[in-house]
Amino acid sequence: MNLVADLRKSLVNSPIVAATAYAALLILLLAVTVSSIAAILGQRSSVAATAAMLEQLEGRKAPAAGRAADAGMPSGSAFLEGATVTIAGAALLQRVATAVTKAGGNVLSSQLDVQGPHAKAGFVSMVANCELDQSALQSLLYDLEAGMPFLFIDQLDIQVATAGESKLRLLLGVSGQWQGVK
Repeated sequence: MNLVADLRKSLVNSPIVAATAYAALLILLLAVTVSSIAAILGQRSSVAATAAMLEQLEGRKAPAAGRAADAGMPSGSAFLEGATVTIAGAALLQRVATAVTKAGGNVLSSQLDVQGPHAKAGFVSMVANCELDQSALQSLLYDLEAGMPFLFIDQLDIQVATAGESKLRLLLGVSGQWQGVK
């Protein structure tokens, strides 16, 4: 008990020891305050980044101009556009023909189906008979499914051409959703 009393007496009687203890306590409290503020600011910036990403994913805000090409986000409407289902079907035919041509193939024939089994759900379907190099098949399918408007591969029948040729004959069934007149 005398030891505690002697320590207390020396702190009270020695201003240097008291000032040092006070300064150490002040530095400790200042360090805790600074680290707490830094943690709050870090969380705040994380929340802001997450909110910006959510807005971009929900389509409320276009990506920043510098990041648009890097992100590879397709542009345009997710639905087939057209005042009538026939015009929307023509847009579907044009989109598929453009994708096949871009992949280095050609469309031999195509047929639009606006009254098929999915027509009541607002879908427009088509079937195309195409000729394409085997190496370009993956890029064609990716272009159709990853681009805008959203298209769905309903049917894919592949026939290998005669020996020695790298061409494939495809029977490609594609559908897309049409919203109707706005």
